[in-house]
Amino acid sequence: MRRLTDAEIEKSIGSLIGWKLDGKFVVKKYRFKEFLKGIEFVNEIAQLSENQNHHPFIAIDYKLVTLKLTSWHAGGLTDLDVALAKKYDEIYEKYKI
Repeated sequence: MRRLTDAEIEKSIGSLIGWKLDGKFVVKKYRFKEFLKGIEFVNEIAQLSENQNHHPFIAIDYKLVTLKLTSWHAGGLTDLDVALAKKYDEIYEKYKI
């Protein structure tokens, strides 16, 4: 897995809605109308991440879920991080307010 260059990161992040660069991470906060909808979202994210063997940092603050992605072995962001960010957004469409 190859780490993306700064130019590739800038282009990739530009294609993601709501994701922000934070050092070696991309980060996004998702809001939910109900606490349990956020938990359902996290469970689906967890299953996808387990299947891909690529796991985000997940923080649950009541109705707010924060996801952070990076590729430790590559020392930063990779295409897999970008692809999973897009999939996480697709999953969110089922749960959003």
